[in-house]
Amino acid sequence: MRRILKQPGLSHRQKGVMLLEALIGLMIFSIGILAMVGMQAAAFSAAADAKYRADAAAYATDIISKIWMSVDRSSDAATIASLNSFQYNITGADCAFSGGAVDGTNAKLTGWVNAVTSSTGLLGATAAMQQITVSAADRNRVTVTVCWQAPQDLASRKHQVITYVY
Repeated sequence: MRRILKQPGLSHRQKGVMLLEALIGLMIFSIGILAMVGMQAAAFSAAADAKYRADAAAYATDIISKIWMSVDRSSDAATIASLNSFQYNITGADCAFSGGAVDGTNAKLTGWVNAVTSSTGLLGATAAMQQITVSAADRNRVTVTVCWQAPQDLASRKHQVITYVY
């Protein structure tokens, strides 16, 4: 029968190695979980930003379609007059506009501004952040600027659409 001889002191050096391996494994696992949580937060933020941009594009398209359907094309003067009735906050820049509605009787424009700034509209959007300008000299160019500011944003965000109405 063979005997296995133990070297003296070998068992004392091996104590705690399994515990150390378990702790290192737990640390690697925890770092992986934290990275996944961070990626999920970034994905949620990107999805929210995409929703705001899509909503802003939808509001801009909505008012442009209302302008196209409302324009009187019987003469150049009538076209310009009906386009001018949609002008809103024509002075200012960088989502800090002023002036209000050029024609306060345009119900379609007023309804659009109310929809954008309502509680179900764009988050952080105010009436002073929206703008519609018309340039008859530039072939009836209509520029719609839709701005909003989400709670986590440091500055306003802007979506701008330019169209030409004939």
